[in-house]
Amino acid sequence: MKFSPPNGEKQKMVKEKFREKLHLSKQNKEQLKVINEIIEEYAQEGYKLTLRQLYYQLVSRDIIANKVQEYAKLSTLLVKGRMAGVVDWEAIEDRIRVPFLPYWVHDVEDAISDTINQYRLNRQDGQEVYIELWVEKDALSGVLKRIISEFHINLMVNRGYSSCTAMHDAYKRFKIQEDDGKKIVILYLGDHDPSGLDMIRDIKERLEEFGVNPEVRAIGLTMEQIKKYNPPPNPAKITDPRAKGYIAEYGNTSWEVDALNPKVLHQLVRKNVEGLIDMDLYDEKIQQEQDDKIKLKKFGEMTGD
Repeated sequence: MKFSPPNGEKQKMVKEKFREKLHLSKQNKEQLKVINEIIEEYAQEGYKLTLRQLYYQLVSRDIIANKVQEYAKLSTLLVKGRMAGVVDWEAIEDRIRVPFLPYWVHDVEDAISDTINQYRLNRQDGQEVYIELWVEKDALSGVLKRIISEFHINLMVNRGYSSCTAMHDAYKRFKIQEDDGKKIVILYLGDHDPSGLDMIRDIKERLEEFGVNPEVRAIGLTMEQIKKYNPPPNPAKITDPRAKGYIAEYGNTSWEVDALNPKVLHQLVRKNVEGLIDMDLYDEKIQQEQDDKIKLKKFGEMTGD
């Protein structure tokens, strides 16, 4: 089966030309140069960016203004840059339009090798706390998959306020863990705007209605982080029914969690997870995985003989 490069491994650069001529202004050419520098910076760490994350990187570096028109211009510029072979095709990901590919292998040897490479234990097995990471936006899921895969915790993408079905499914997961005597903690990442902050309340109250009582810990975006990392501001959404209370407390400005550097997001998740689990037990699981992989490899070699 074909796999993407492992998390954290530098992505292979793919610049393929489909258009011979690239009619761009001097300013756009300079923007493409900066875009490629940002892409290379993140590729070194194994990250792919969404269009919105790239946009916020450009805004935070004062390359473009934080305006809807600039976002649209960037989208057009990226199309031109990639079609002309100037920008890497693999650097930008579309989280929504992804085809489903059923599992396949070349042969038995490939299947055994695949099993060894993908072998994982439940790294949270035996822990006293059950953790899930919930995010407001799907755009962050690609960035966060590396860290949640490392710790083996569930990632829940709400895309705004969560549905009743998703909440009931979460209740069923949490009830099993509560019945097993575990504490439930939801680590939440969302925008600092009227709805983003209100979702914290909404999640807790709706799950309590189902009869489970998780701790909902907002790990971002907070005012402390806004002061520290200075993400680009946006005007608060006046049409949001929760805007009045938000503006009374925080003023007319809001901020999006997408604007945080992926490294910062990983650090936030890592700090909170490591503070909740028994790291010695976790390390034992990692070592057991390595030992088991050696056994699987020996078995595969015997089968090949």
